Amino acid sequence: MDVSRTARLRLRWFRQSDAAFVRGLLNEPAWIEHIYDAQVRTDEQAAAWIRERLEARYWLLGFGFWAVERLEDGELLGLAGVIQREGLPHPDIGYGFPARFWGQGYAREAAAATFDYCRQVLGMRHLLGTTAPENEPSGRVLLAIGMTDEGLQQTEAHEGLSRVYAWHDPEGRDDAGRSRRCAPAGTPRCAARRGRR
Repeated sequence: MDVSRTARLRLRWFRQSDAAFVRGLLNEPAWIEHIYDAQVRTDEQAAAWIRERLEARYWLLGFGFWAVERLEDGELLGLAGVIQREGLPHPDIGYGFPARFWGQGYAREAAAATFDYCRQVLGMRHLLGTTAPENEPSGRVLLAIGMTDEGLQQTEAHEGLSRVYAWHDPEGRDDAGRSRRCAPAGTPRCAARRGRR
């Protein structure tokens, strides 16, 4: 199923036939260093990873990590999308590409498409992006799409420190689309709202 298109890319649901690509991506040295070692070494394990980690989220949540294809020739380039990580208060934008596709703007283009889809289609009002502290290239992508650097933080979702990037709806709306603007400080309604943030 197609999710989004850009000038050069198509974001779509992963499928079982993408197993060989996924196996390769999960074994990229940068993936293992900056994300984690999924212990996926065979196409069969990759197919299971797609089924359990990707397809299940599509059906349960309506979003997840999507395949990124080049429109020109249909070549699978990487993954991008958004997930709700246990231990993070808001959905987390992520992406990953094999080293052979770095430096061509694909990560930024796919991340920007994900960012737009989250806000315009899914109606998300708060988004995060997390990186390993030393992963400056991924941080530059998140800054380029409009997120702000919230600094190094210890989150419940990660071992060790992560650099956290965030975006919050500048219109002051919550995830249900209601205004978060408060009445004058000190009123009961405003105090209650401030306590929930």
